Parts: sequence; C-alpha cells; structure tokens
Amino acid sequence: MHTNYYFLRQLAPVLSQRLTGLSFMECFSQDRDEVVLVFAEAKGKINYYKPFYTKATLRPDFSGLFFPGDVHRARTNSVDLFGAVTETGGGRAVLGVREFLNERCLGITLADGYTLVFKFFGNRPNLLAFRNDEVIDLFNHNLTTDNQLRLSQLDRPIDQSYQGYEASGLDLRRVFPTFGKAAPDTSDWPAVQETLQLLEQPRYYLTRTGHKPTLWLVPPPQTDDPGETAVQIFDDPIDAANRFYVAYNGLSVFEREKADLLRLLDRRRRRAAALIDANMQRLMARDEGASHEETGHILMANLHDIPTSAGVPSPERVTLHDFYRDQPITIKLKPDINPQKNAENFYRKAKNEKIEEQHLTDQVINREAEIERIDRYIHELADVKTLKELRRYIKQHNLHGHEAAPVDGAAAPLFKEVMHEGFRILIGRNAKNNDLLTKKFTYKDDLWLHARDVAGSHVVIKHQSGKTFPKSVIERAAELAAWYSKRRTDSLCPVTVTPKKYVRKPKGLAEGQVIVEKEDVVMVVPRG
Repeated sequence: MHTNYYFLRQLAPVLSQRLTGLSFMECFSQDRDEVVLVFAEAKGKINYYKPFYTKATLRPDFSGLFFPGDVHRARTNSVDLFGAVTETGGGRAVLGVREFLNERCLGITLADGYTLVFKFFGNRPNLLAFRNDEVIDLFNHNLTTDNQLRLSQLDRPIDQSYQGYEASGLDLRRVFPTFGKAAPDTSDWPAVQETLQLLEQPRYYLTRTGHKPTLWLVPPPQTDDPGETAVQIFDDPIDAANRFYVAYNGLSVFEREKADLLRLLDRRRRRAAALIDANMQRLMARDEGASHEETGHILMANLHDIPTSAGVPSPERVTLHDFYRDQPITIKLKPDINPQKNAENFYRKAKNEKIEEQHLTDQVINREAEIERIDRYIHELADVKTLKELRRYIKQHNLHGHEAAPVDGAAAPLFKEVMHEGFRILIGRNAKNNDLLTKKFTYKDDLWLHARDVAGSHVVIKHQSGKTFPKSVIERAAELAAWYSKRRTDSLCPVTVTPKKYVRKPKGLAEGQVIVEKEDVVMVVPRG
C-alpha cells in the first residue's frame, strides 16, 4: 500500500513541509526505470545548499518513492530530464505538494504554473511535467496515452456518503476503490467508517507477507503464512516509505528468486485445494438424486405405466415409482422416441457418468498428492541457503515448469511446446498468439486442433514427411487443447481436429477467430 491514495494523502503534507521554500534544481536518470529529483535552497559551484533528494522507481512490476540523505550522480550513463522545468538558473521554486482526490497520484507544485506529478497507476507508473493543465514532458515516453492527461481531471470525486453507498448497491469497490488491501471483510457501514478512520490517521506497518516486504496502513491480518515476519511500526510516512523501499529493493537475487518460487508454490497449492473442493462438490451432488443407470432401470421396470400413442411414442415427462428410494420420481423424456429408446439413452449417459466419476476421483487423488508434494518442497526450501543450491533444487524437481518466469532475462518461447512420441506439438498463448501460430507457423499438412465451441488455445501437431499422425499423438494434443480452453474443468471435452488447409481466417474476424471448413471431433479428458 506504499502507493495507496491514503498513504499519498498522508505523505503530501509532510513532503510539503520539507520542500516548500526549496527550488527544483535538477532531474536526472542513471537507470532505465529510475529518476532522481534534486531540491535545494541554492546551488554552489560544486554542491547544493540544504538539498533534499527524491528517488522514484517506476517499473511496471514495482513503483515507489525513496528519500535518501544523499545521491552521488554517476559521471557516465546519466541523462538530464525535464529541462523545460529546470531551465531557470536558480531552479524553480516549490510552492507545495498535493494529493489528488481518490487517485494514486502525488503532485509537486512549482512556480510559473508548473507541476510535477508522480502517477502510480498499476503497471503504468510515470512521472509527468504539466504546464498549467497540459502535459509538456514525460519520463516514460512509451506510455503515449499519458500525453492526453489533464491536471484538472486527475481528481476523482465520488459520493462516499451512506446515501451514495446505498445507491451503489453496497458495492464497496465502486464507492471506496482506494481501500485496496485495507478493505473490511464486511460491507456493514460501521465497518467501512472504522476502516476510514484508520486510514485517515494511520500508523505504518512494515512486514513480510507472501514472502515479500509489504507496507500496511492498518494492522496487518493475522495469518499462518510461513512467509509472514514480525511487524515494524512507523509514525512518519517518509520514514515508512524509506524503510519499505530499502527492504523491497534490498532483496538479493537469491532472496528474490526464492520468494518468487515460494509464491508460485503457494499459488499452485491454493489452486489444487480449490479443484479438490469443486470435484468433491460435484461427486456429492451425484448422490443426491437418481443416477442415469438407475433412471434407465426405473424406466424399463415401469414400461407398462408409461402412456404411449401412435405418432407420439413418449410423453415429455412421466412420474414413476422409484424403487431405489421408495418414492415417486419425475423423469424427463424425449417425446420423439419410444420409452425403450429413452432408457437406452440413459444407459449410454451412465457410461459417461462412470467415466466422469472416475475422472473426478482420480483428480482428487492426484491433487491431494500434489498438495503433499508442495508441502514437502516448501519445508525443504527452508534449508536452502544459497542461490546455487536453490537453482539446483529447482532444476532437480522441475518446480518452474511452463509457469516459470524466464531466468537471467532469457526470452520466453514464442509458443508453449510439448514433444510426444517424437512429434512436436505447439500451443498458442493468447488470442493474438493463436493467430500468429495458425497464420505464420503452421502449414497445410500440419494438424490443427481446438476445443469445440469455447475460447481456447490453437494447438498444432507439426507434420513429419512420410509419417502419419499416430492416434496417441492426436489424443495427447486434443487433451492439451481441452486443457488450455474454457472446458478445462469438464470431465469430457469435444475437440476439433483437422488439417491446417481446412482452416481459414477471413478479414474482419476478431483475434484468434477462424473458420473451419472440414473437421473431425474427438472426445478427451482435459489434461495439461
């Protein structure tokens, strides 16, 4: 919460006391995502008089402010910024520091209508220079839409009265979008007011949550998280910002990689537990009513009680005696076929039902084993003390898999790739990537697969000259197509299979959409 609106709201008046009376002397960068601002009363031949430094890191994955006692500018690889704002010989006077209503921005107001604004919008942080209402310069010029921002429009007024809260349908995120992690667990108005009171006059709590440093404006929640550490408490926002910044950016490569790995394992554990819960719910729901096989038996045992007539073999619904539970049961029938055929349909569904039940049971067993395995990894990682040991452990146990971030800056593969029985299977990563795979990297004799009637990845089996595609390879690719689709949690999934020459993409179709002129369909269990 180091860039939360309420933190910036507390930081602004404290910074204003420190900066008012100083002048904005210099702005430079000696790192791609880092900018340094220098404020001082005056500038001598060599040094500044009573300087105050502000360092900002503005990366997509992390942004924050740091106020060091001193900054030594490098002689090389350093570039001056915002020359239009600092062009006066004695610097430009600071008039004050302001926050923006319900927004994650901090503004430093300067003389002559200039304002420097730190914008902490998610993964698009930036430093902007305004002259009156318009942007005149940016730190990150790749964020081109920032040029359209207007200083007068950064405030975001919201009716945060009880009447406004009621009008929103008690939607906490709409009325108080700035709460962030401090949001109360309940939507009761007294709890909302209590949270507001804490945020208006906060203390600052620095802890390690989820294996990484975290700054809280309210007392952090009690948790059994193994990545949680003791809390440090601060009353001054500048002190809190500095301690958090140093704690976060002072992590060694080993600490950062280990924390990333532990968070990955935590995420996989939660996902496995959620899948167990979902599958158990589906298995328990089966026991609440008659199975398809039982329904077929009930129909066959009561054929003489089902009214039929010429031209209309079966009624749409029929109520019969359920001899399994000794009570009436209403069964929905297809009226265009006779009762015996309806019973056959239920028997056919019963086969798939048993397959699905076995699949759900297997998934529960596999996920329980996965959770046990993850717990063992987390326990063993506690004893890993060096980067070399950590990377060896990761490689030995293949802990990253396809979900891992690239190591040492290596580029991620263009497509997911699986080798099966000597055949290369490529999997698209998203809609745009699907188009790239199908249009640029697939040829007419390659085999193209996609989960039927739902969004999902394009999957391609690369053709090998003189070889036919084995059934086992097609089934494996179909399992992957089902897994990387909206049908991932289905028990059985239909998958389209066709040579690439029957797949077209006319102009006007959305990203990832194609037309298939000829297809076969296989039924598979989704498997990653």
